[in-house]
Amino acid sequence: MNLGINKAKKHIIRQKKRYLLLTILVGLSILLGIMFWFIISNNDTIMVKEHLTTFFTNISNKDNLNYVVALNNSLITNLGYILLIWLLGMSIIGFPFIILLIGIKSFIFGFSISSLIASLGFKSIPIMIVYLFPHQPLFLLLLVLIGFYALSFCIKLFRYLFLKENINFKFVMRKYIKILLLCCIVSLILSIYETFVATYLMGLLSSLV
Repeated sequence: MNLGINKAKKHIIRQKKRYLLLTILVGLSILLGIMFWFIISNNDTIMVKEHLTTFFTNISNKDNLNYVVALNNSLITNLGYILLIWLLGMSIIGFPFIILLIGIKSFIFGFSISSLIASLGFKSIPIMIVYLFPHQPLFLLLLVLIGFYALSFCIKLFRYLFLKENINFKFVMRKYIKILLLCCIVSLILSIYETFVATYLMGLLSSLV
């Protein structure tokens, strides 16, 4: 009885450590992304500012928007991250690449915050909020979720192959597929929100830029 309780406690502790690892990774990557704006070259800052100006000009002029293309791009990006992390979870060597992908996406989020404020000024904060929130932080949480299960799958696979632990992979795989389906559905919803709702709200606020 005590052995079972101790085993359960150790399992919970391991889970908490993995979630903490991913949460710290996301936080540090966002911070690095914010700081990155201040170390890039002048040519790069000019290029980013021009890109943002063009982007918001197209947002304000709805005739230039192609919602189908925008939705496809958002879906390809979001589902690409989810599927790639999920597939890497089924590889013993996938552990560092999962960490890397989550770090890259978090870094981009942080850089988006600093580049928007630096390029458009503090008057862009309402647009920045609409542009980034809540879909992008929610997607980062989704990456933490799929990343947690992918890392867990990597570890279970390693233990099964090299430590010869008895693991019910049929049950584990069924749960892993359910997590994938959940993340894909949520990613679809977030992409639809980003393409239509966020774009519409940014168009209303574009006069502030």
